[in-house]
Amino acid sequence: MSKAGHNLLQIAQVLKSNGTDGELVMGFREMGPEEIDLNEPVFIIFDGLPVPFFIESLVRRGSRKALVHLTDICTKEDAEELVGKAVLSDADSLPQPDLETDGFKALIGWILLAPSEGSFDDSEEELEVEEIGEITDYIDIPNNPCIEVDTKNGTAMIPFHEDLIISVDPENQEIIMAIPEGLI
Repeated sequence: MSKAGHNLLQIAQVLKSNGTDGELVMGFREMGPEEIDLNEPVFIIFDGLPVPFFIESLVRRGSRKALVHLTDICTKEDAEELVGKAVLSDADSLPQPDLETDGFKALIGWILLAPSEGSFDDSEEELEVEEIGEITDYIDIPNNPCIEVDTKNGTAMIPFHEDLIISVDPENQEIIMAIPEGLI
């Protein structure tokens, strides 16, 4: 099975083993454990290839963690080999976030773009943009909502105000913003 045949997204990380029968503690990212389709496999990368596992059981522990049994992981030693590994799922099997129902949290995973230096003017020409990074969180601070973005220089918090938004492209999951100087 090749990675190229899948559109895989990280949904969780194996945090630690639990007990002696191969049980794992997983921390989930944007979605909660209840949103996982238990009929679809999850993947863990070994030697550069995605290896499929089915979830045999899943018990929630808080809003973002769960105790999980995977097929063929039956001992503490098996479980210890997975600690720290990313757990991936085929993007097509995941529920797709929607701005109307999920609010601005649906922007998580989108790419933030900004006008290239010197290209921002009022002309009608095509705007040259550069990629700033991936939006990793939406923080709803009263009167000052922000997005958290993974940039090449680390994580940045950027005010998410309508006056800064130049365009939104839901089809390509991209947003272009005029970012105040010094934030990235």
